[in-house]
Amino acid sequence: MTLLPEDIIALRKRSRDESFNYLFFWKCSPESSGVGPGCLSQWWPASFKIGEREYPTAEHFMMYSKAMLFGDEKTAAQIMETESCKEVKALGRKVENFDSDLWREHRFAVVLRGNLAKFSQNEELKQYIFSTGDAIIVEASPTDNIWGIGLSEDKAKATDPANWKGMNLLGFALMRTRSLLESGLEYVSEFINLGPPTQGASPVDTP
Repeated sequence: MTLLPEDIIALRKRSRDESFNYLFFWKCSPESSGVGPGCLSQWWPASFKIGEREYPTAEHFMMYSKAMLFGDEKTAAQIMETESCKEVKALGRKVENFDSDLWREHRFAVVLRGNLAKFSQNEELKQYIFSTGDAIIVEASPTDNIWGIGLSEDKAKATDPANWKGMNLLGFALMRTRSLLESGLEYVSEFINLGPPTQGASPVDTP
């Protein structure tokens, strides 16, 4: 297995001299042939449990964790009572006592934890992400410069990765998910079971 870049800075640097296989996705569009790139979306309906709580999507876990980190239990409860991922995302933007610096320290670990649970507990999804091999997974969202690349798939394919606008954090979290599940490390389960961060918690190291 090729040792892949772990963040956008490393990808931009290595793409000058190396060629990579890219897998682009955006939104959770169903595939007529079954599971496809759409399942990589945070909005894909695939429930999983962390602790005693069940989450219908990775988006629910992400926004619930965000609310709990800042002690906003009211919004956290609303998130878990809301079916629409669009509405869940909107609730996440209304979290009280939000601190962007603190969230920046926690966000990658939160999304990694949610995706490790999602893909480990849904066999069809796990086999799909394994089938992506050593592809660089890219969220080709033209509107998201943090979790995506800030470009559509068509524009991304015509542009050197060095010129992509966004950080692609979701893509790198998914690649980390793939490699950790393939490794079978015991610590992966321990990391998942840490659950959502508590109010004001210190960041934890990601596996």
